[in-house]
Amino acid sequence: MTDASRREVIDNLELLLPLLPDRLRRAVEGQGNLENLVEVVLDLGRLPEARYSDSAMYLTTEPVAQVEIDECVQRVGYFSGDNRAGIERTLHRISAIRNRQGKIIGLTCRVGRAIYGTVEMIRDLVETGQSLLLLGRPGVGKTTALREIARVLADDLGKRVVIIDTSNEIAGDGDIPHPAIGRARRMQVAKPEWQHQVMVEAVENHMPQVIVIDEIGTELEALAARTIAERGVQLVGTAHGNALANLIKNPTLSDLIGGIQSVTLGDEEMRRRGLSQKSILERKAQPTFEIAIEMWERYRWAVHQDVATTIDSLLRGRDPGRQIRTVGPDGQPVITEEVPESPEILKNAAPKGWRAAGRMQPLPLTLDRPAPHNGNGNAAEEPVKVFLYAVSRHQAEQAIASLALPVEIVRDVDEADAALALRSHVRNHPRLRQMLEDHTLPIHTVKGNAIPQIARGLRRLLHLDEPADTDSDLNLFAYGDSEDEMEALEEARLAVEQIVIPKGQTVELLPRSSFIRKMQHELVERYNLHSESFGAEPNRRLRVYPK
Repeated sequence: MTDASRREVIDNLELLLPLLPDRLRRAVEGQGNLENLVEVVLDLGRLPEARYSDSAMYLTTEPVAQVEIDECVQRVGYFSGDNRAGIERTLHRISAIRNRQGKIIGLTCRVGRAIYGTVEMIRDLVETGQSLLLLGRPGVGKTTALREIARVLADDLGKRVVIIDTSNEIAGDGDIPHPAIGRARRMQVAKPEWQHQVMVEAVENHMPQVIVIDEIGTELEALAARTIAERGVQLVGTAHGNALANLIKNPTLSDLIGGIQSVTLGDEEMRRRGLSQKSILERKAQPTFEIAIEMWERYRWAVHQDVATTIDSLLRGRDPGRQIRTVGPDGQPVITEEVPESPEILKNAAPKGWRAAGRMQPLPLTLDRPAPHNGNGNAAEEPVKVFLYAVSRHQAEQAIASLALPVEIVRDVDEADAALALRSHVRNHPRLRQMLEDHTLPIHTVKGNAIPQIARGLRRLLHLDEPADTDSDLNLFAYGDSEDEMEALEEARLAVEQIVIPKGQTVELLPRSSFIRKMQHELVERYNLHSESFGAEPNRRLRVYPK
């Protein structure tokens, strides 16, 4: 890792070390290597230990005494209900271990660092406006990345960002947040069990465009996250687990990825799918988070840009593939694509097995260096080859199939006839626009990753007029092919065309699940009308308003 890739690091160690007993502070300073210090561990009757990013060592030959722990506790002050304390306007965390009588007999003094520049690996994903879920083992840098993402969204993109800071790890201790979060606002949580209530309160009271939340760990918090996402707020959060496969097996958090349910297939459906068993696991709804990032190492992350497709593949025992993002020798992000060699069902769907089964192929476009363009055109009878940037490939393929468009999605910018990109990404990245113009590619943009928006963008790209019956092409708005989805979309279409538009009346639809309501929202938006979800589950439903 080069200095260029680290950018700027602020650790405020001069405020943490004075909390330690004098002999231990001198020992830590004498060891040196302070820039790699992770934490200092004090346990009663044991040797004090300093842990670094790549090693650990004892500080003295004398065990820690109770008087030294008491001295440190006195300097720290108040510990909250989760046995954590901090230092005002720093990111340091002091965690306590208590005996059965409540007396503190151990301390973990963890160094908190604000590292500027870590978000560059996924900046293009942050700017899409889609919700991001970060996964990874403790200490890999999830909270550091979360803090930097909040700052970029608030300062660079000018969005209204609210951080739900339960343990004061993101924005530091005290009432004044750490400068590392930029213009983002911070809401503290009095008790950890109230976190889900504060999440909903933030949306209702402060009109955020983005909610940042660390450690989603309970069913109520997962439900609150879904409620927030349904209201059109971008979510950026972390959850326990090293990979998406862990969340599938976690009944508490599985709702973050759409929830898992057991389905019994009929004989005909079983034969159609080529299965030998009737009971299978399927995803219940659309995931709360559209994008998931598995943080394998501090500067090596695996990206799943379409969580729904990834979960469906995992439930069928298939390798979903993934995008690997690392930092190159020059400090610039490098993106490669790990593609499964074959779609055969894997016997052991474990992350280590996935990496062994896949082969690494470079993406046509990396963030550090564009590839040359050969300038060859296509014959008139061939489909138009389109290069996607920050646009969901899965959603685009569904739009192409629904409308039978003569479009082929290509991974290599050299093969493309045109480019389709998210409008916000092109607007905020003049370098991307310049690169595509250098390849003599016409650039077409879409506002978001919803299928109707992508379909309209592709039609503009092909110079096709909107057909008169586009509004009634319900397949375009359906995520799957179930009868419930088509029935709900038909209900919304009839309500709009027969009541809301001609009579100017507000209409309430039947109660539906969250992911079906999302389809209905998109269909109503196609008519340039406004709709809202209201009511409590399981009777939550759509209300459509006239202009």
